[in-house]
Amino acid sequence: MSLMSLWLPIFLSAVFVFVASSVINMALKFWHAPDYRGFSNEDEVAAAIRRGNPAPGVYAMPFCSHANFKDPAIQEKFRLGPIAKINLSANGMPNLGKFLGAWFVLCLLVSVACAGLTVHALPPHAGTHAIFHTVGLAALLGYSFGEVTNSIWRMQPWIVSIKYAIDGLVYTLITAATFVWLWPVA
Repeated sequence: MSLMSLWLPIFLSAVFVFVASSVINMALKFWHAPDYRGFSNEDEVAAAIRRGNPAPGVYAMPFCSHANFKDPAIQEKFRLGPIAKINLSANGMPNLGKFLGAWFVLCLLVSVACAGLTVHALPPHAGTHAIFHTVGLAALLGYSFGEVTNSIWRMQPWIVSIKYAIDGLVYTLITAATFVWLWPVA
């Protein structure tokens, strides 16, 4: 079996996941809307950030290196707070098309990785359980497990990572079911 023989489940699973993610994020607003909060003094916070004229990137507050982590002044900043990781983008309206295009490419890459794994791990006449299990585990790694690092290292609340991991489980089931449905019969 070749990777090209799985082009249809690769493409359609990416399309189905893309549609499911649109439903989850647009129609089920109750699900992720509480994950993001605004500052009560947003204008003041934005003005303070603008004064520093920072370039797009990830910023830590308080900022320190391992060399000065034990400095009493740095420890006092941590004690007083706030402690934050802030992602800054370029100014201007976000380009939703660019984000959606990048998301679809990721969906395709996850499906290609699933196909690549199954081509090497499964015989051509594999049973539906083996296909679902193998594709599902690969898709789960691609859609869910990476989210945990945001809670471990980027201070994202665990409930947010758990909800995105649940989204990933939905995408996993869609991907695995699509591969089972469209598995080529030789």
